[in-house]
Amino acid sequence: MRRAAITPCSLVEDWPRIWPFWHRIVAAGETYAWDRDTSEEAARSLWMNAAKRVYVAEDADGAVVGSAYLTPNYGGPATRIANAGFMVDPDHAGRGIGRALAEHVLTEAKVQGYRGMVFNAVVETNPAVPLWTSLGFTILATVPQAYEHPRHGLVGLYIMYKAL
Repeated sequence: MRRAAITPCSLVEDWPRIWPFWHRIVAAGETYAWDRDTSEEAARSLWMNAAKRVYVAEDADGAVVGSAYLTPNYGGPATRIANAGFMVDPDHAGRGIGRALAEHVLTEAKVQGYRGMVFNAVVETNPAVPLWTSLGFTILATVPQAYEHPRHGLVGLYIMYKAL
């Protein structure tokens, strides 16, 4: 498969194409600290609020196969530390879409003047952890037994950081 095309997201056109895999991922309860029963309206607000720049990854046929957002993690004098979220349609996992989204968002963060990026709550069993470390993120701390994983029971949440 050719590299996914990453473009800015359109709320009207793209949200209906993001929602099916967004819902599937969050409902599985394995990677995001959001309510597994999040309504579509609440999900749209979480993923696509005005403070976030949202991107989509499209395959060669134009199907949305992943999405990411970029936003300040803090306000005021710490506003130059970014946060981001990433989702890849599970039916398209393992094809480099997550890496393409991550590289795009990291580049955008630099262009927008961010000095670093922090992930506040990465489930320690998240299969994306090796991707984040390969891109230069370090684990600053682990909040032990903070996440009730449906298969692994209580697991930790990583706080991860990368200087830009």
